[in-house]
Amino acid sequence: MNLREKYHIPSDAVITIAGTVGVGKSTMTKALADALQFRTSFEKVDTNPYLDKFYADFKRWSFHLQIYFLAERFKEQKRIFEYGGGFVQDRSIYEDTGIFAKMHFEKGTMSKVDYETYTSLFEAMVMTPYFPHPDLLIYLEGSFEEIIKRIRERGRPMEQQTPIEYWKEMYKRYERWINSFNACPVLRININEYDIIRDAESIEPIVAKIGYMIEQYRKLKK
Repeated sequence: MNLREKYHIPSDAVITIAGTVGVGKSTMTKALADALQFRTSFEKVDTNPYLDKFYADFKRWSFHLQIYFLAERFKEQKRIFEYGGGFVQDRSIYEDTGIFAKMHFEKGTMSKVDYETYTSLFEAMVMTPYFPHPDLLIYLEGSFEEIIKRIRERGRPMEQQTPIEYWKEMYKRYERWINSFNACPVLRININEYDIIRDAESIEPIVAKIGYMIEQYRKLKK
């Protein structure tokens, strides 16, 4: 019996991993997918035509980047549910508007007109009864010091050149965002409570919590 069957996780479940840059979303996505025998849905960073430009000039490219992310994530969400579920997803569509676009508007690196255009489009596409929300959002959290350490160890050039104040601002905004998020159930996991790279079995307690939360959520939906 595999872990998905052991903890009664439906084969059509959709689980989304959220958290700030460097917290380990991609690692958790892969580990959970392996444990549950699910497919993965990863954020396409390497093919993003705006990302490098954005890190070089926030004000010039923030709107373009957010529109690109919205379109790509919407298409991916649609694909996942058309496929019949059974996915673990790296990063949620909700973070773009709740954190990134809002941050750039409030910090002056996105104009009011662009921000209103973006949020209007997001609400029309996502915040409707027809949009398929995940069964569970797993929020990875840890200390700011630990996350900065992981960003530095990962070594992506565009992230290495980003001022630490930007990461600190994002960290605080993520905490505020998750405290008010209610589009689907949330499971908060501290990154110091597991080590799925060195200890593969540390994923099982997480799977057990996932099974319980999805079971309760689907009972309420009936």
